[in-house]
Amino acid sequence: MQHDPIRLLITAGPTHEPIDAVRFLGNRSSGRVGASLADAAADRGWDVRLLMGPTPTSPRSGRVEIIPFRSTADLGALLDEHLGWCDMLIMAAAVSDYTPDLDPDTHTDKWRRGKGPVTLRLIPTPDLLARCAGNRRENQILVGFALEPRSRLTDSARAKLERKDIDYIVANPLETMDADSIAATLFRRGGEAVSSTDGEIGKAEFASWLLDVLEPVAADNRRSHADRPQR
Repeated sequence: MQHDPIRLLITAGPTHEPIDAVRFLGNRSSGRVGASLADAAADRGWDVRLLMGPTPTSPRSGRVEIIPFRSTADLGALLDEHLGWCDMLIMAAAVSDYTPDLDPDTHTDKWRRGKGPVTLRLIPTPDLLARCAGNRRENQILVGFALEPRSRLTDSARAKLERKDIDYIVANPLETMDADSIAATLFRRGGEAVSSTDGEIGKAEFASWLLDVLEPVAADNRRSHADRPQR
């Protein structure tokens, strides 16, 4: 019997938090991991929606549906809209932990020098992955990423896995950001290490490695739950 393809929702790239009409707070995420995952999943015949932040990176496959976002608020709205569609969410975007606290009546203007020092007040952004975990269906798989210094990578990844109440987390060191390669360990709910890349590998190779682990999980999950998500 032929089954419907796995529906994969991926977030990738940076967020840009507006300071004024032209400036923003951002990060160095290239979006290459998310784009590589989208291509690898499309090559397997999965249905893929990629929520992509502001980066020139893009997947090569024409089968990937790309939906752009800019800020954490933009991404949050898209996740609220598309989470119900997917069988699996892979949250690879580098989401800002803070955003400027701006006056909504003035932030569309451009700040200009000459007025003396300026203080920028930052406020926490919502934890989007934890929010998805709270809104998930029983038959959805949620995968996160932990980007931390090597010295506390394992402890931080396990703590994040529990705190966000997700199924899997990819632990990778800070050097991964904007690099061509990645060294990763995958942990599952409960904190057990499932698999490791055994050193640095290219991001396209990493994408295939991760989906090799997750594909049978998705297949088992499908056998365990008869209901399919509706568009």
